[in-house]
Formats: sequence, structure tokens, C-alpha cells
Amino acid sequence: MHTAAPTAPAVRRFPTGPTGLGTSAARRRPPSAARIPVPELHCPPPLRDDPALGVEVNDRLVAWAAETGLHAGRLDLLRDADFGRMLMLVHPRTDDVGQLLAIGRCVVVGWAVDDCYCDDRSAGAAPELLGSRLALATTMLDPPPLSAAYVPDLERAVRDDPVLAALRSAREGMLARATPLQVARACRELGQLFQASGAEAAWRTSGRLPAVWEYLVNRQLNSFACCLALVDAAEGYQLSAETYEDPRVRRAFLHAALAGAIVNDLYGLARENAAPGQDFNLPMVLAAEQRCSLASAVERSARIHDDLMHAFESASAALIPSASPELVRFLAGLRAWLGGNRAWHAGSGRYRGV
Repeated sequence: MHTAAPTAPAVRRFPTGPTGLGTSAARRRPPSAARIPVPELHCPPPLRDDPALGVEVNDRLVAWAAETGLHAGRLDLLRDADFGRMLMLVHPRTDDVGQLLAIGRCVVVGWAVDDCYCDDRSAGAAPELLGSRLALATTMLDPPPLSAAYVPDLERAVRDDPVLAALRSAREGMLARATPLQVARACRELGQLFQASGAEAAWRTSGRLPAVWEYLVNRQLNSFACCLALVDAAEGYQLSAETYEDPRVRRAFLHAALAGAIVNDLYGLARENAAPGQDFNLPMVLAAEQRCSLASAVERSARIHDDLMHAFESASAALIPSASPELVRFLAGLRAWLGGNRAWHAGSGRYRGV
């Protein structure tokens, strides 16, 4: 008995926009999101606002970037993004400028990988080079024990690539300010972020738009986990490895990391949709899959964020009765980080006035 071959699953391509006379230019541009406001989100307010501290950290971050060659010729954009303010907002329980600077270097270089390798062609991004670049970047997180004969080659590669130089510098700075366990934990989360960036490159080069579930799975890896992993380091204590890896703690942690990333999707929507090439965000994939307007997709994305925040709060509340003092402090730090993260996104020059 002859049976027909199974039909291959349909591949969804990037939306091509309107059709008809005079619409070719419109098809080349992603839909405008500049005037779609971010809805009210279920998120705590920031616990402090110390502009002077934010300015000091930001000035030092820009000076460090200049030393490493990161964002050469574009330092004004880095300054306007105001990552110093972000660090001041998300870590409200420390005034230690050196500690905030050490963590801030990791934050800045994480964003630089996204810009210089993944998204922004004007900053050097090239999809065809992304895999090899991310692989080499990953070695900066866990330096390889090369034979002495090949060390000069690696050093030359680092000198020639400011992102690699900044990654190495950021890791060394954290080793001076955090425990080896905390540094290894943050590097692991950052390595997963690099892995997720590679998946986005595959979508981009194939012209395939991911399903919403697929996007969210990948966004969990490409989230703020690498930043949240340093909450205890910022405050000068250490959550034990056993507690950090406890599945119940991990679940709360991942809810927080993904909620923070969706805040980034919402506030970064106009910037990403205005950029050349194709970027990915939750409202865009929701609009395509559910065949709704971008404004409606923004509302639905906000509801997903709120669901994640409620899940984080429920998971945290369930942990508190038997939690160690360090875990209580860590969960409170995650919540404070989320409040500062939303406040920073709402005011950063990176996402304002696109």
C-alpha cells in the first residue's frame, strides 16, 4: 500500500508588509512602533534614585570602554545609554562605586556583544561571522590553556577585537571583586546568552520568524540571568551553590530573568523595529503569529510580563518560610533589581526618542 510522504511543516517568513502600487519602500521597513506606549506593568518601583552615584559609575564605565577600545567613535551613545544609572537603580543596597563598576563592566560588554556581533551592522555586526565570534567570546569566560606556541595568536585576536578585550577585562575585574563561585555562575549564564544569540542568527539568515513559544524558550537563555546572578556579589555576600541550584530557587530566578527581558522587549521595540536588518522581540512575533496589530501585541506582551512577575512572587513567597537569611536577601535583591531595571529602561537614552 502506497502512502504519501509527510508534508514538511510550514516555515513562517518575516512579515513583508503591505502590497500594491507604491508600497515597495514600506515593505522594506518594519512596522513603526515609535508611538506605541508601554502599558502599565506589574513591577515594583525602584528602591532608590541617587543621580550623583549613577553619574559617577557611568563616567567610569565610559572611561573603561575607551581604554579597551569598546564602542570606539560611539562613546556618546554609550554615555547616553547611562548604564551607570542602571547599576545604581538595580543594586540599591550598595554605594560601593568599585563594586558597581565591576558588575557594570559585565553589563556593558554583554550589551556590546549584542550590538557589535548580533544586531547593529554599523557597529560591525555580521551574521555570517556570528558563530565563530561567539565561540571565541565564550573562551574569554573560561580561558583555554593553549600551548605556548599559540598564545601570541590568541593575544593578537584579543587586541584586534575590543569586544574580546572588554570581556577579558570584565571577567578579571569581577574576579577581584567577587568569589570564584559567583564569577563562574555569571559566566555560565552569559555563555547561555551567547548560545541564544546564535539561534537568533539562524532565524535571521534563514528568514524564518520563530513561533512565540520558540521565541520565549530562546529568550529565557537570552535574558537577564547573567545580571541577576550577581545580585549577591553586589551586596557583598554569597548565596551557596546548593541554594542557587535548588530547582525551586532556580524557578523563581528564571521567572525574574525572563520578566526583565520582556521589559527590554517592550521598551526596546521602537529601537529594534527602526534599525536596519531584522531583530526579534516578543511583540513582533506575537503580532505575526496571532495576526493582530503591533499595539495589541504590545498589550499581550505586557500581560505575559505580568504573569511572569506574579509567578516570581508566588515562587518567592513559597520559599521564604524555610529560607536561609542569604536566600531571603537574594530574593529581595531580585525584586529590587526588577524594579530598577524597569525604571532604567523607561528613561535610558538608548530607548528614548527613537
